[in-house]
Amino acid sequence: MSPSRIFVALLALLLLPGAAALAQTPDWITGLPRTPVHLKAWPNGKKVAVCFVFYVEVWGKDHGPNFRPDMNGRSPDVVDEAFRQYAIEEGVPRVGRLFKEQGLPVSIALNAQFPVQRPEIWKTLTTLVPKAVVVAHGQNNSTELLPLEKGPDAQRTYIKAVLDSIEKSTGKRPTGWSSPSVFPNAETFAATAAEGIRYTLDGMDSDILSKLATTPQPLLLIPYPPQIVDMGQYLSRTKEASDLEKLWIDYVTELAREAEADPAREATIVAIGIHPFVVGTPAGAAALRRVLENFKAQKQVWIADTDEVAAAAK
Repeated sequence: MSPSRIFVALLALLLLPGAAALAQTPDWITGLPRTPVHLKAWPNGKKVAVCFVFYVEVWGKDHGPNFRPDMNGRSPDVVDEAFRQYAIEEGVPRVGRLFKEQGLPVSIALNAQFPVQRPEIWKTLTTLVPKAVVVAHGQNNSTELLPLEKGPDAQRTYIKAVLDSIEKSTGKRPTGWSSPSVFPNAETFAATAAEGIRYTLDGMDSDILSKLATTPQPLLLIPYPPQIVDMGQYLSRTKEASDLEKLWIDYVTELAREAEADPAREATIVAIGIHPFVVGTPAGAAALRRVLENFKAQKQVWIADTDEVAAAAK
C-alpha cells in the first residue's frame, strides 16, 4: 500500500465514531488506567453477549433480604425466614432445572460458605448444571463481607481464603469475582487481580468490556448493570418477575436492534444478575423461561457464561 493510502486509512480510523474512546482513561473508582476492549463480534458473528449470573448465597438466620420489612422486629420472623428458606430449598434447584431444560450456560456467583452449609442443595444444583462456571462471591452475603476498612493486605487475605474454600468444595479455582453484597472499594480490584482473578463483575457502568491496569495482569471488567439485577428491582422497586421479563427482553433486544441498524457497531455485552428469591419461584421461573426462549430465537444474541466471554476477549 502506498504511503498516501496508508495515511488515508489511518485518518479514516481516527474519524470512526467512538475513536476518542480508544485511549486509556482513569477509572472513576480506582484511578487506574482503564482501556475499552473493542470487539467487532462475538463467536459466530453474534453482536450481543448475554451472561446469566445466578447468585447462590448464604445470608444466615435473622440476616438477609426481607420480604416484609415491617416484620423485622419480630422474633421469630416466620415470614422473612420462610422467604429466605424457600429460595434455598426450592428456588436454587428450580433455576438449575430450568437452565438444564433450556440447554443454556449459566454462571454461578457462589458464597464460599454455601457448599459447606448446604451440601445437599449444592450437590443437587451441580448435578443439574455440571458445566456451570463458578464466580467467587465472598464468604457470605451478610456477616462476612470484604474487610474494606482494614486495607489491601486484609482484602487479599480474605480473597485468597474465599478462593481456597471454593476450590476445596468444587475442585476448581475461580478466575472470576463478584464482591459480596456488591460492596467493594477501590482497593478490591487490585487485590482480586493480585490473587489470580482475571475478570470481575464489579464494573457496572458500560455496554462493552474494558480492562483495568492492575498487576500482575490486567483485570477484565464484565458489565453488570445494576438497573437490571432482579433483586434490586424486586425488593426496592416492587417489580414482579413478569415486569423483569419485559425489562430484560427490551434491554437486550434494543442492543440487538442497534447492532442491526449499524453493522459497524462494536459487539456489546450484559451480565444479568438473577437470584432464587425472584426467579426461583414458579412464577419467576416461568418468566425467566420466556426470556431464555426469546433470547435463543434472536439471531444477534449469544448466551454465554462469564468464562466464555473472558476467553473471547483475548
